[in-house]
Amino acid sequence: MNTVIALLRGINVGGHNKLPMKELKTVLAQLGLTEVQTYIQSGNVVFRSERTDFPALAEEITSAIGKSHGFEPQVMLLSLAALATAVSHNPFPATDEQHKTLHFYFLEGVPPEPDLAMLETLKADSEQFALNDAVFYQYAPDGIGRSKLAAKVERAMGVAATARNWRTVSTLLEMGTAVSTSP
Repeated sequence: MNTVIALLRGINVGGHNKLPMKELKTVLAQLGLTEVQTYIQSGNVVFRSERTDFPALAEEITSAIGKSHGFEPQVMLLSLAALATAVSHNPFPATDEQHKTLHFYFLEGVPPEPDLAMLETLKADSEQFALNDAVFYQYAPDGIGRSKLAAKVERAMGVAATARNWRTVSTLLEMGTAVSTSP
């Protein structure tokens, strides 16, 4: 069985695309996914599955949510190993105190021609960023809310992206590890 991390984009934001996590768990269980666990209300899920075709599974999840809730969020799936690699390759300090200042942008794929020069011109003096394969890291010690760089990451990468802060990423890794070792 594979332990899979699902990152749903744009749900439960500003009163739009409402999807209670209990209902999401039901939708995923109906697709045959097991040991489904969610973390906070913004679409972070850990589950087990025999499936290995992640793009097809992501489409099925999107479609099932569309049928049950009337909207189709973008769904990115990561193996537990891919999430662990993203964490181990993090080039910036990662402590609980920095949970709001360090963000991981999970990209739909490796960007073919990322515009890092544009991002360099947008970043604040205190900000740092790095790209490693299909993960973009942003360290914003002054917060991400006013970051001009954060607003342009997806455009600069040229591929779809969804961001999670350090606390969410580390919690999902802990949850995935626990699920993968359960009997």
